[in-house]
Amino acid sequence: QVRLVESGGGLVQAGGSLTLSCVASGSIGSISDMAWYRQAPGKQRELVARITRGGSTNYADSVNGRFTISRDNAKNWVFLQMNSLTPEDTGVYYCNVVDRPNDYWGQGTQVTVSS
Repeated sequence: QVRLVESGGGLVQAGGSLTLSCVASGSIGSISDMAWYRQAPGKQRELVARITRGGSTNYADSVNGRFTISRDNAKNWVFLQMNSLTPEDTGVYYCNVVDRPNDYWGQGTQVTVSS
């Protein structure tokens, strides 16, 4: 079993920045993809950013150019640097990792952007 612990959420004003962190621990094999998803109130969970083990990334159009995902393969960390935040970025952010054949989810961390 793999356990994910997220941190770094909080309340920030529009235009501000936050960095989310997530660390994986437990019976880790070889983590492939790591990602951040978010879920806004009343909406479905959506992919925000994904990074492969080799460092290839992809982003949701709504965050491209503002958010940066990175990872530390040796220590099983994944980060999400979020800049120029808007109220539309408000939601619960979830860390997701793939350790085939399983994928795992964190408990979520709240990000609230005030206008």
